[in-house]
Amino acid sequence: MLEFMPVILFAVICIVLMFGFPVALSLAGTALLFAGMGLGLEAIGIDANFDGGYLAALPNRLYGIMTNQTLLAVPLFVLMGVLLEKSKVAETLLDAMALLFGSMRGGLGISVTLVGMLMAASTGIVGATVVTMGLMSLPTMLKRGYSTSLATGTICATGTLGQIIPPSIALVLLGDVLSSAYQQAQLDMGIFSPKTVSVGDLFMGALVPGLLLVVFYMIYVGLVAWLRPHGACCRP
Repeated sequence: MLEFMPVILFAVICIVLMFGFPVALSLAGTALLFAGMGLGLEAIGIDANFDGGYLAALPNRLYGIMTNQTLLAVPLFVLMGVLLEKSKVAETLLDAMALLFGSMRGGLGISVTLVGMLMAASTGIVGATVVTMGLMSLPTMLKRGYSTSLATGTICATGTLGQIIPPSIALVLLGDVLSSAYQQAQLDMGIFSPKTVSVGDLFMGALVPGLLLVVFYMIYVGLVAWLRPHGACCRP
């Protein structure tokens, strides 16, 4: 039964999300529900292989997360994304890029790629970038003669840059995990003055690959526009 528990948990979370509950409440509520079921089964004498000590350690774990200086960047990223959306800066930036590259074939796709890169660096969240760029640029791209596959592919590919272009929420979370794991590994090897892997190190390592992806995306959009001009028209 235990080997099927992750599948059951995943199925329950999906069902709860489809009913419209917030993601945070769905994840936390499902975990607490199954923990309560485990405690209940243990209380009536059924072996559920659940250690109640995990729940006893929950307050300390939550306090440790809230006082972690690295993870404080996560809500600030969300705040930046909200400010970017409400201030309409992204829309103004897209209009400016469209004027700059609009006269060349595939210019609007290149503009979307550049704006998506800047938004990814500002928010660090893939979903926010994809949704915002989709609402702003997809109708315009389709109206100007871009094929559906090229328009949607450009927006989705550009949205993934939020995972790699610094600053990034994924890199912040990964930096916290890697730092703890790296220090523990050095202690296990007898190194009692362990070095650490900082979030800044991850940012420096991810910057060049992220910029290379942007360049390759722009080259791809330009090549598709020249090889298949009917699918990527220039600005009239």
